[in-house]
Amino acid sequence: MYANPTPEAFASIQEQLTAFRRDLHANPELGFEEQRTASRVSGMLRALGIEVHRGIGKTGVVGLLRGERTDSSRLIGLRADMDALPLQELNGFEYASVRPGLMHACGHDGHTAILMGAAKYLSQTRQFNGTVAFIFQPAEEGLGGAQAMVDDGLFERFDCDAVYALHNWPALPPGTIGINPGAMMAAADRFEITIQGRGGHGAHPYQAVDPVVVASHLITALQSIVARNVHPLDAAVITVASIQAGDPMAMSVIPDQAKLVGTVRSFKPEVQQTVQRRMQRLIEQVAHGFDATATMHYQKIYPPTINTPAHADLVAELATELFGAENVMRDLPPSMGAEDFSFMLQHRPGAYFRLGQGGAESGCFLHNPNYDFNDGVIGVGARLFAAIVQRSMPL
Repeated sequence: MYANPTPEAFASIQEQLTAFRRDLHANPELGFEEQRTASRVSGMLRALGIEVHRGIGKTGVVGLLRGERTDSSRLIGLRADMDALPLQELNGFEYASVRPGLMHACGHDGHTAILMGAAKYLSQTRQFNGTVAFIFQPAEEGLGGAQAMVDDGLFERFDCDAVYALHNWPALPPGTIGINPGAMMAAADRFEITIQGRGGHGAHPYQAVDPVVVASHLITALQSIVARNVHPLDAAVITVASIQAGDPMAMSVIPDQAKLVGTVRSFKPEVQQTVQRRMQRLIEQVAHGFDATATMHYQKIYPPTINTPAHADLVAELATELFGAENVMRDLPPSMGAEDFSFMLQHRPGAYFRLGQGGAESGCFLHNPNYDFNDGVIGVGARLFAAIVQRSMPL
């Protein structure tokens, strides 16, 4: 027995979920500091009769709900991130952040409200055979909260058969769903290159080994790696985002050292390995050509977010049933951004999808001080989450 969740079921709780979302927006917390958020989430879950487990991955929360039957022994995980960003909000509405320098500028407040909406609906109906884990994750913004939860025994304690997550997307119209059966987000690596030269007087560069000149040549040379070493149908990005050398007040002093910091993005492990290998050779050889030396510290921060085809197809099929084919993109182009839900997908099959919320046309981008989550799509995301559970574990 299976019936898709109706819009009316979520319309009745829209006001409550909106108020919850706006309370979170007004009280943002950074990664691994989400104590108030975790308490609010835990309190609401307990009020719904859902079993609560706190402190997983430091500030993570997992709510466990058993269906009308559980003889299937299946367990489906639904994940939402909870953390905010170190950003000063410029919005003037009444629920703007009350915490200087902190803001929910990526919509994690909305994701948390969506998952709570699914929890509320499923706790009231329990029309599934199995168990659902509502995973409220800390520290998605660059701190690897998903990995922290995994390391803390998330899947040993809650042995999910599959996991699902969403992220709002201002570039898609409100209520649309975007997904594809493979890569959704890229791997994110960080590199730091230290160039050691020999300092000297700016008027006598022939007596020095100028690391700024080496850095300049190296930045240009790095751009050749993707163009000449990566297959044209694959994708990779090398971005040097910071260069530090010398003192701005010392116009005639050649420094003895320069540092470059940046990121590499890719989808395939073999591309990632090729880029790292070629970077290492170029760095050494370009520096050697100028009688300098250079070393690189390379960190693989996030793996690529790769959907399991069968689970991505399930999301697309359910979204089509719920919202119509015209509101579903089954071949959404992957983003070169990164997402730490990738760590969970390394351990369990599942899917990550986009929830359109609009706003990009008016400058409402993610990580923007004027960003705000569109409360009108809370019910859309919650309905799809609930439908995934019911379809995956039918009575």
